[in-house]
Formats: sequence, C-alpha cells, structure tokens
Amino acid sequence: MMENENKQNTNENEENNSPAENAQNIKDFGMTDVQNSRGNIHCLTIAGQVEGHMLLPSQNKSTKYEHVIPLLVSIEQDERIDGLLVVLNTVGGDVEAGLAISEMIASMNKPTVSLVLGGGHSIGVPLAVSAKRSFIVPSATMTIHPIRMNGTVIGVPQTYEYFNKMQERVVNFVVKNSHIKKEVFTEMMMKTGEIANDVGCIILGDEAVSHGLIDEVGGIAQALEYLYEEIEKNKEENKQ
Repeated sequence: MMENENKQNTNENEENNSPAENAQNIKDFGMTDVQNSRGNIHCLTIAGQVEGHMLLPSQNKSTKYEHVIPLLVSIEQDERIDGLLVVLNTVGGDVEAGLAISEMIASMNKPTVSLVLGGGHSIGVPLAVSAKRSFIVPSATMTIHPIRMNGTVIGVPQTYEYFNKMQERVVNFVVKNSHIKKEVFTEMMMKTGEIANDVGCIILGDEAVSHGLIDEVGGIAQALEYLYEEIEKNKEENKQ
C-alpha cells in the first residue's frame, strides 16, 4: 500500500515540476517541448551569435554549440520526441560551429523544420537550410557574404587557401540542402554595392524563396502543420 502511495506521490511531483523545469530550459537554452495529440515536437531556438571555440563577452546574446550538439543527439535518440522545430534569429557567428550544428540537423532521421524569424544571417544561412523543410516569415532577412575573420591574419598564400576551402564548404552545404543553384548563390555572395564596406547581399523572405534558398514563406502555424504531417507519415510507415 505504501509503495503505491509513494509511486503516486512521485508521479504527482514529476507533473508539478515539469512546468518549472520547462521554464528553466527556456531560460537557459531557449528550448521547450511542444506536446500535442498529433505528436511531440522539440523546439530549439538559435538566437544571437553562434558561439564557437572562443568565449564571447557576457553582454552578447549567444547560442553555444557545445550545448546544442549533445542536445541534438538526445533529441534523435529520445523516443518521446517525434520532430524538431528550429527557430532562427541569428546574426551568424563561428563558421565551424555553425556548420557542425547544421550537419547534425541535416543528418537527423526525425522530421525537422526550420523557421527564420527576424534574421538568418551569415552562418545562419546553412542553419536555415539544414532542416528537411525551411520556412521564413515575409519580414525576415538573410545576409549572404563571403567568409571573413576579425583579428590578426597571416598574409601568406596558405591563409587565402584556407579561407577558400572554408567558403567552399559553406557553399556546397547550402547548395546540397536547398534548391538554389551554386552559380546563383556564389554570385549573391560576391555581389557589391548592397552592403557598406563589405561584399555580399541582403535578401527578404520572398526573395529567399524565389531563389530556392528557403522552401516556403510561412510562420509558426505552417511550420508546425508540416511537422505534424511528417510525423503522421512516419507513424503510418512504422505501422506497416
């Protein structure tokens, strides 16, 4: 009898603690689980600057890749999670960290959707196209530009070659995971006259879709509806 009471108390405590734990997860990591009879969706927010190997100043709003990567592994393994929604509002950041996160999302088996809100700039472009379906709101913008670096740069041919290869990695990933042509994306990356003191261009939501970079113009309702449809398809396939 005592065992049943203890189990009941434990379940009640778990239910009572879950909202608080969920709120703490949102505060610490910008993530939450969306539970619905149609499927359970994990929402991951990538906001501010993607932090890589170098620690950013405390006043910077950042997303740490050492938090996101193990989180993506757990999402892929967790049987209670049916799909992933990635919400993006980022100015960019560390190229290798951004590519690492993008590759992880692209290699997941579960349904994945990205939604660009505000901005998906710089390394935010590969992050946006890494999901199986990408959405962007009409007012959002995306900045496309070549690889650049702050600080001391050694002026030797090897440095140029390194930048060239890293840029090629970004271009190839974007082209592979979207419908944009390599020539078009490269041309946009090298465009002059749109960004002050820099090379590249800024495109709005409708332009991103017309170029084939993003799949569809839409908001949270469209993104969730696509995820629920994909989750339903997966459930039907598993039954068969």
